[in-house]
Order: sequence, then C-alpha cells, then structure tokens
Amino acid sequence: EGIRRILEEVTGEQIPRDVPVPTDRIEWIRMGTTVATNALLERDGERSALVVTKGFGDLLRIGNQARPDIFDLTVGKPSTLYEKVLEVNERVRIVPDSEEGLEVCEADSCERVEGVTGETVEILDPVDLEDLKTKFQELLDDGIKSLAVVLLHSYTFREHELAVGKLAEEMGFEQVSLSSGLVPMVRAVPRGHTASVDAYLTPCIKEYLKIFLSGFDDGLDQVSVNFMQSDGGLTPADEFYGYKAILSGPAGGVVGYALTTYKAETDLPVIGFDMGGTSTDVSRFEGRYEQVTETETAGVIVQAPQLDITTVAAGGGSKLTFRSGTFRVGPESVGSQPGPVCYRKGGDLAITDANLLLGRVIPDYFPNIFGPTEDQPLDYNATLEAFQELADEINADIGEGSALSPEEVALGFLNVANEAMCRPIREITEAKGYETKAHCLAAFGGAGPQHGCAIARALGMETAFAHRYCGILSAYGMGLADVIAEAQDPVALEYSDGAEDLKKKEVELKDRVLSSLLAQDFTEEQVEIELLLNMRYEGTDTAMYVPPPEDGSGDYAKEFSARFQREYGFDFSGRALLVDDVRVRGVGSTNILKRIPIEQAEGEALPPPSKDHKVYFEGGWQETPVWFLQDLKGGHEVPGPAIIMNGTSTCLIEPDCVATVTEFGDLKMQVSVPSEPPAASVSSLAEPDAVQLSIFNNRFMGIAEQMGRTLQRTSVSTNIKERLDFSCALFGPDGGLVANAPHVPVHLGAMSSTVQWQIDHWGEELEEGDVLVTNHPQAGGSHLPDITVVTPVFRDGKLVFFTASRGHHADVGGITPGSMPPFSNSLVQEGAAIKAFKLVKAGVFQEEGICDLLLNPESGSQGTRKIEDNISDLQAQVAANNRGAALINDLIGQYGLETVQAYMTFVQSNAERAVREMLCNIAQNMVDMGADVEGSKVALEATDQMDDGSRIQLKLTINRDNGDCDFNFDGTTPEVYGNWNAPVAVTSAAIIYCLRCLVNQDIPLNQGCFAPVTMNVPEGCMLAPTELAGVVGGNVLTSMRVTDVILAAFGACANSQGCMNNLTFGDESFGYYETIGGGSGAGPGWQGASGVQCHMTNTRITDPEILERRYPVILRQYSIRKDSGGDGAYNGGDGIVREMEFLRPITVSILSERRVLAPNGSNGGEDGAPGLNILSTVGGREINLGGKNTIDVVRGDRLTINTPGGGGWGSPEALQEAAAAAAAAGGEFVQST
Repeated sequence: EGIRRILEEVTGEQIPRDVPVPTDRIEWIRMGTTVATNALLERDGERSALVVTKGFGDLLRIGNQARPDIFDLTVGKPSTLYEKVLEVNERVRIVPDSEEGLEVCEADSCERVEGVTGETVEILDPVDLEDLKTKFQELLDDGIKSLAVVLLHSYTFREHELAVGKLAEEMGFEQVSLSSGLVPMVRAVPRGHTASVDAYLTPCIKEYLKIFLSGFDDGLDQVSVNFMQSDGGLTPADEFYGYKAILSGPAGGVVGYALTTYKAETDLPVIGFDMGGTSTDVSRFEGRYEQVTETETAGVIVQAPQLDITTVAAGGGSKLTFRSGTFRVGPESVGSQPGPVCYRKGGDLAITDANLLLGRVIPDYFPNIFGPTEDQPLDYNATLEAFQELADEINADIGEGSALSPEEVALGFLNVANEAMCRPIREITEAKGYETKAHCLAAFGGAGPQHGCAIARALGMETAFAHRYCGILSAYGMGLADVIAEAQDPVALEYSDGAEDLKKKEVELKDRVLSSLLAQDFTEEQVEIELLLNMRYEGTDTAMYVPPPEDGSGDYAKEFSARFQREYGFDFSGRALLVDDVRVRGVGSTNILKRIPIEQAEGEALPPPSKDHKVYFEGGWQETPVWFLQDLKGGHEVPGPAIIMNGTSTCLIEPDCVATVTEFGDLKMQVSVPSEPPAASVSSLAEPDAVQLSIFNNRFMGIAEQMGRTLQRTSVSTNIKERLDFSCALFGPDGGLVANAPHVPVHLGAMSSTVQWQIDHWGEELEEGDVLVTNHPQAGGSHLPDITVVTPVFRDGKLVFFTASRGHHADVGGITPGSMPPFSNSLVQEGAAIKAFKLVKAGVFQEEGICDLLLNPESGSQGTRKIEDNISDLQAQVAANNRGAALINDLIGQYGLETVQAYMTFVQSNAERAVREMLCNIAQNMVDMGADVEGSKVALEATDQMDDGSRIQLKLTINRDNGDCDFNFDGTTPEVYGNWNAPVAVTSAAIIYCLRCLVNQDIPLNQGCFAPVTMNVPEGCMLAPTELAGVVGGNVLTSMRVTDVILAAFGACANSQGCMNNLTFGDESFGYYETIGGGSGAGPGWQGASGVQCHMTNTRITDPEILERRYPVILRQYSIRKDSGGDGAYNGGDGIVREMEFLRPITVSILSERRVLAPNGSNGGEDGAPGLNILSTVGGREINLGGKNTIDVVRGDRLTINTPGGGGWGSPEALQEAAAAAAAAGGEFVQST
C-alpha cells in the first residue's frame, strides 16, 4: 500500500487497489518486517513438531534448566513453539583421540566416520527411517506440515539429519528446518531452539512474502527485492528465513546511524540509542558491526549471526507507577491499545504522558487520530489530571514538607526512565573494556531525540546526534545497507597446527559465498569477502568471532589475544588457541542511496522560530522556541532550550546545550557535562528524594551486576563461567549489604556476615590495596567450595565501601574430587578451610601464600586438585571486585561521597519499608484465615524432616502493626554426624530469599530486607553447627529444606523438589560437577514448573554435546520425569530423568535429598514423587544408591538420576467440583497455568 501511494504521488496517476502495482518505474525494493518478531512474541507462528534424538524429547523444554526470574515462585517460563515431539531411534558420539580403538555400540562392529570438523564420529545406532514414516504420517494427518530437526552432534555429523529431512520432504512436509543446515555450531540446545524458531516463523515469512509479491505485476522479476536480516545485511526475498528475521527492524536503524555518523560526522565510536514505544534498543559502532551468535528473544534462544543489540523495557509506552516510596518505570507497557492516558482510551500514565505534560510533546504537531473514533487530538487535560492524582498519592506518602507538583512528578519519572536506559549503555561499553564517556550518542526512533541530550549528559558524553530522518532511520538504513551472503562450517582445530585445513575450508566457503552474490548480478569487483574465525583458549568456553586483522597481517592469534585482553583484562599466555568455526562473509556493495547536502547558511542568521512554547526543565518552566528543521540551513546553531521538529520526530535541545545543523541536515548537539559533583546540603540529605532514591537503586544494583559480568568473563572454571555459580555484592563500610545482584539465591544476604566477620577480624589493619579471602563456615561462609573475596574500597584514604564476590570453585581438596563428598562428617574431610588471609597485600597478589593454604591445609585435609583453576578464578574475583570499586568511585565522583553514602542508607530503609508492608499484609491475611493471634502478633508454624529424620522446626511470629518478624528455629535437631549441617549464613540467605519472593516487587537486595527480622537459631543445632561439623551438604540440601519450611509457614506454595541433586565425577586428571533441576511447587493459582532449578540455586547445566565432547560419558537420557509432580487443583512440576553411561573407570558421587521423604503438597494437594538414584552395572545389576553415595564405576556402567517432583496445591476434588459447577452453569472451567 505504501509503494502504491508513493507511485501515485510521483506519477500523478491513480492506481486502483484491485489492480497489481506496476513495476516499470521501480528499480529496487528494500524492506524490513516485524512479522517474525510479532509471531514469536504473540506465539502466533506455524503449527510445527520437533524431531529429536531418542531420550531427548524434552531437551528444549528443559533448556539450561535455569528459571527466568529467581524471585518468581510461579516460575513463568515461556511456552515451547512446537506442538508435538518425535523421538528418533538414532545415536552417534564423538570419539576422543584417547579412545581410538575402543567401541561403545552393542553391535558386532561400529561404523566410524570423520565429521565435518575432523573429529571421529562413532555411529552407535543408525537412523530408523521406517519407524519415522508412520510417525510422520500421523503428523500430516493432524495438519502439521512444519518440522524442526535437531539430532545430537549433527553440527559435525549431518547425515542422519539429512536423511530425516529428505524423508520429510518426500512425504509432503512444506517446511523442514534442519539444525545442521541453519547454524552448524556445537551445542544442541541453542541449535535446536534455532531450528524450532525457523520452523515456526519461516512459513509465516513465506506467506507474508507471497501476499506482498502478489500485489505487483509480472515485471517484478526485473526488480531487486531485498529484505533486512538480523545481521544488518540484505538478502533476496527467496533467501529470507524466519530465524534471521527477528531483528529485521532494529538492524536497519543500526546501519542507518553507523553509516551516517561514524567517520561521517565524528571520529568517536558511536552508541546507538533507538527509543520506541515499548522498549529501547542500544548498540555500539566503531567501524565494524558488533555481532553476537546467540541471543534470547521472547524466551527462545536463537543461534545465528545477529547485530549486538541490547533491549531494555523502557519506551514511550512504559507504565509509570509509585510503590513503596519509589518511582517505577516499566517494565510493563500500556501498549498501543489503550495506550497512554493522552490517547483518550482509558489507559494508564506512561512516559509519553510525562513528555506531553512537560511540553516536550506538542499536540498541535500531532495528527488527530486519538479517542474511540480516532479523530481527536492528544488529551493534555486528562494527562494533567492523572498526574495530579498521582502527585497527591506521592505527597501523602512522602509528607507535605516535600510536596511535589505534577510537573515535578513527571520530570522525576523521566529522570528514572533515563537512568534505566543508561544502564544497558554502560553494560555494552564498560563491560567490554570501553569508557562510556569516550563515545558520542546517536539518538533516533520515535522518542529517542526527546531524551538524547539528557542521556548523553548522564553518561558524560559531550556530543549527541539526531539524524534528519531520525524517526524513520531504520527505513533509511535499509537504503544504505549492503547485500550480505554468508557460509559457515564447524571445525575442531588448533590454530597453530591447522593452517592448511583452515585455508582449505576458507577457499570452499568463499566459493559458496561468491557464487551466491554473483547469482544476484554483482560483479567480483563489487564484492568484498572476509574470513572470521570463532576462536577460544583451550579449557575455556569463551569463544569470540575474530575478523581479519586491520593491519593486514592475517595474524588471527594476535588479534584474538588483543581483543581478549581488552574485554577480559588479562590473557592466557601459553594456552593453545582453538578454532571452533569458520565463517566467510561476503558483502555486495550497492551504493543505492547517496547523502545529499542541504543549503548552507554561510553566515546567515537563524530564522525566527515558528512559535514559542513552554517546556518544563529542572528549575521550572522556560519559554522555548520551536523551529522546523526544514527552515534551518547547514551551519545554523540553535542554543538550548529549543525544540526542533523534523517531520518524523521531536528533538529537544536542553538548556546549556547547542545544536548545530550539519552539512547534510542532521543535528549535532554539544552537551554540557558537569565537571564537579553537585554540592549536597545537609537538609537535602536529611530525607531521601523519591526520584533520586529510584535512580540510586538502579545504580547500586547496576554496579553489582557489572561485577558479575566481569567475574563470568574473566573466570576459567565451568562452575563460574558456564554454570554461573557465583554472586557479587556491594557493602557499606559497616559490612551492611547495599546491593546483591540476583545470581545464586543461596548466596543472598549471606555474604554480609562474611564481610562483617572480616571487619571484626582485621580492624585497623585494613589498608588500601588489600584484598581478603575466606571460605570458612564460622567466618560467614556457606561450604568450602564457595570462596569469598572481599575488597575494601578507599576514597581519599578513607574506607567507604566493600565489594565482594563468592564463587563455587571446582576443587578445594577433601576426600573426593570436586570437594562435594557425600559421606563427610567433619569439615576436615571437605577440603581447605580459610578464615582470613590477605589475598592481595598492598596491591601485590600473594600467590605463594594462597597456594600454600589451598595445597597444604592446616587441618591436614587433602589439598586442592585444581590449583591452577583456583588461582585463575581467584584472580577473576579480584578483577570483579576491582571493577565494582572503580564504578563506586565513578559514582562518588558524579554525586559526591556524602550523597552516595546517604542514599546507601536510604535504599536500605526503602527495602525495609517494602518488606514490612508485605509482612503486615501477610499477617492480616493470616488473621482473616483464622491464624492464631495474640495481641498484635500472628503466629505461624511449619516443620519438615531431612531423609534421615533430622527435623527443621520453625515458629514464625509477625507483628501485624509494624511488620516485625521473628524466625525461631527452636526444636530443630542437634548437629548431625554427616554433612547436611548448615551454617547460620545459609539460613539467613533462605530467609532473605523468601522475603524477596513474597514482596513480589523489584526492590534491591540489601540489609534493609533483613531489618524487620530477628532470627533465633539455637547454638549447636544443625542450622548453627560447631566449627568442626561437616557442612558441604548444608548449602545445597538443607538450604532447600529451610526454604520449603519458611514458605510453608507463610502458606505461599507447596514444596519444591527440596534438593539440588549434586553430581560429581572424575579422577586425579579431571573433575566435573553439576546440579540437576526438578519440579517446583504449585501455589494458589499456578501450576508448578517442570524441569527447573528451584529456590536456592539457579545454575545452568552443561549442554549435552559439550558434556560428551569434553568428558568420558554418554548422556543417554535427559527428559521430564512424567507424572512425578503432586496432583492437586494445581499440579506440582515434574522432575527430571538424567541417565549417563560412563566410558572409563572413574569415581562418581551423588549428594541428594528427598529420596525417602516426598516433597509435601499444600492445602489438600498431593505430595510430589521422591527422587531415586539407580546404578545399572555392566554386569546387569540394578542398585539403588540412596540419596548420598560414592562409587567407583567401570566402562559401561550407567547412572540414572530421577529428581523429585513438586508438591500439588489444593485438592483434586476441589478442582473437579469447580469444573462441574462451571459446566452446570453452561460455562467452561479453565485451570490457570
């Protein structure tokens, strides 16, 4: 329709809508589309089925087993894209060089072939196509004609997938997406998700293209029709696929700002700031498009080359709310229907309303398309009335002495929104080793130029740009983009030894890419081809695509080392450099659009503004001139405050900023950046400013999160880097928690005890340049593998903050590899224990000292088996803490020490308030339900047992008037002769986790959450054991049971699986550790989730292909344990079945619970099924290992771990009665999920 209208305007001829659009005047068409994105977000794609290796039907449903939001008891996981699953009888494995000659398959002989990567592949079971025929026909009969196929190790052995695909096409399936044909990279889960996305979306894309192309006459085959892909390149319509279309729209904007700003207007690297209606996209450009190969959209992982675009849920439609004394922007959106209040359709306040109230949106320049009849202007009066109501609510909360006007409230929300949008910009710069302020900002999108100056100033950037077509820059960028063709293959080569093989692969892929572009009528002179290598150091999983070195040397190793050093702050000298994938990217240069200069002012004065308009800034209303961009000429300077309308967007030039019209009609804004922090008066810090409180909440949490990213990037061990078994936090000078990034729940709040113990221990001996290390349970630790590194932060010689990080180390000694012994009964048996040591002293890393403590523990315990990894991970923790310290000092430099420390206290008080309000509400609800009441105190009780009968007893008393809450564990079993004793810090972590879940709002995790709480844990009980007690299981088993007991006392939900299912195996040469998910408990109004990590852990699990490639095992099954969740009105989630076959003699340990006593249901719901650990020996024995055991296995032995299900909520009879009542009333009963 748009093309038809343009042709009518250009030619002056009418083209009836029922007539095909003539193509004789069209040379090219370039488009982006949100068809794929919308279908994915709305789950409105093609009906499809998943075809997967037998035993892995639930692989994509489980994924990495982490839950999206650790504080969401409902565990809201996105639905799968496929309707049905077919498991294929087929299996292959990768044969390491050390196993040449040793076969696994049960047949008389095993066929071995060389895979695409050069690895040896053993075919254990050929693909059974006859069995598939019947299953395929059933799918077709059911109307499913789209398939996603992912078979294990198909990245290197494609034959089985190709055979399945051929059969499917012969039988009439219209879409067959083979994972090996889309992105042949190792890791089955993301590759499978990508195939699933493609099968789900490509039919939608094809149907869209069919309808679009049918609207033209027969001459369309002579027109160049290209579509924008997620990687920023164009592709012909017949090669436009669903999995490459998700970022089609945003990618055009990146190309637009990149090619019109960097080197065209500035030599600074550029941050793209694309603010739309529901979200904001940020990206970075410095001469080359930054790409990633894996992203997550709408809960689905997509593995494909895509521009590195970070999205934050803050846009023009972000909802504005006030809760517990803080301003909140999003993440909810008011949408386009009903939209903001000013849309006249009964919507809620949004950022657009704030901009309207403050004069930054001018109704006169908007079309009359609002209201029920869509013919009215924006409604300023309704917006003013809504903000007045909100201001009254806020003033009633904060007190009349600090009363805010509606305009101050609106501006406060804009400041909070701006900080939320600054956060991802800091992430994509500082987290990658770049200085944020050393960039310029390119603001575009519908709302971006309204916020550009403010965002730039907040980030310390002195320059911001707004393109003349900033409102439609995505479309303009498509006109500037080039056509891209790519080809990729996996390899398994060491860079130094694989030059010949790499060259051969490069030639092969270049031929494929060049042929594709030549077929699109490009000449060889118009094509540039580059080789990219996906490289990593041996022993790590941190791979990155390395482009051709800019110096032309072709030395990819040097280029990789430089990039690694910049991003991670160190380098692995001496480690082998491996190549996982080879990618060739061909660029067909089009040069379709040329930038055209506008008329230059050449000294001519500014024309008079079209009008004056009042705009509200800090300090009040200011008369602000308004110009139309078309009335300005190149070289004109417009001092702020000013508004420049350019037809597609409103550009706000803030006070103390100056906008210059460039040669090509863009706006270059010089932004004033304060050089000194604002002076804070004593009175201004007596009470918190609600807006600043929200901003500091964001800043403190952002620091903790950036520490976590640094630790993940710089660590070596699988536990920290891949499983994400770590936490980072920020503390005040007294050791009180300020912000704890939501990493692993069992660490939450627990580190505060650690920091405070170190403060008491070291006293005045702490000096600038010191870093402390500890892991002892009596010093605030959890269990010995969790090592905590604490860094004092000094400012002008004064101790002002602490940063700390806790990570699970691969080994710290003890009686079994992995330091998770099932049968330890004393701390001595669990490894090296460190109460206090200066890991860094006066800036010098004390490697000799820490090695001695870990290798030769004073207790006489066996020392660590992985000292190199220990040292590397400790150095990573030091780096993470240093990153936090630097960010704290930046924050102090921006606001001043007095202000930062004042708001440190304010955010703690704010969290305390939120928790007290929640506790008061719960207490009143319990009273209404008949709970015991004595005066103002409400008493709740719960008890549970460990599998050996050890009891955890809790009496919980809440003061319903002030929210005080006492957790009394009197009656809990004394210290046990085993290892499931839990240090007091573990119980503290369980309490703060439960309170945060019950608050159910985004408050910072800090000491304030614990302020309403008193905790009575009897000395010598299993929750406060003596110094010599074994505790390794307390952190991973008892913590889960304590959490179940607390939530049961509150009546929040049924029991979850109650265990982390800890599996370790190894020998003196290696060790492996994982925790396995299970079923979560159901609750009032929701079903329990299946196959997820529950409560006190949220660690990832190793991908099956990585597991088998790296360790001597075959994963035979990884699936949902059907019907293991307890029945109820709402059913508990199901557990997991994980079956491993071992390929050589090793030691295996299992440390688990809920193997005897089942997870409890609640309110009449039935119990979940207990777990079961079975060893199947090569000799034919089936042995129940119980919950805790260590065994020596031989080649061919198999271990099957059946994890517990969650408890059900409400009686099944109640559900049946509700369904019957609905039926009797003529309605339909729908059980909520």
